[in-house]
Amino acid sequence: MPYKGQGHKVDYYYLFYIMAIDTGTKAPDFTLKSKSTGDVTDVTLSSNFGSRNTVLLFVPLAFTGVCTGELCDITAGLGAYNELNADIIGISVDSPFSQEAWAQKEGIGITLASDLNKSVAADYGVLLDDLMGFGSVSARAAFVIDKDGVVQYSEQTPTPKDLPNFDAIKETLAKLQ
Repeated sequence: MPYKGQGHKVDYYYLFYIMAIDTGTKAPDFTLKSKSTGDVTDVTLSSNFGSRNTVLLFVPLAFTGVCTGELCDITAGLGAYNELNADIIGISVDSPFSQEAWAQKEGIGITLASDLNKSVAADYGVLLDDLMGFGSVSARAAFVIDKDGVVQYSEQTPTPKDLPNFDAIKETLAKLQ
């Protein structure tokens, strides 16, 4: 298997094998910018610690088919995540203004957070060096962070076209009840 930084062609994507952070580790805290129908606000992961679990969904880019489908499906199923005492944060490298326009156009109803400087994707081990010539973006990945700030589920999909295993995410959340 290649080491970090050594890439392979997969379909029309140029991916690098990178390692997402492991389960059982303390989740890197972050504060990112978000915008929805008002001012730009801060989204801080640790604000949920002690009260709710958090699902982090890293998506490569706004306004793309797979990313839009994923977050619209999540929006349609938000009730199940609320019953599992979980908040969902979608993270991409797009600006909060682009994310707001995307959410409004597509009816995305989860919190979107802008990792414009790509530091959070790097901290979580899911920053791709290049995707289809667009430069570095986050891989498609999912993490479940428990109320204590510990990673309970970690998944990076094999390609940006693949979706995370949402059944496994819900099973993990159910075990945290």
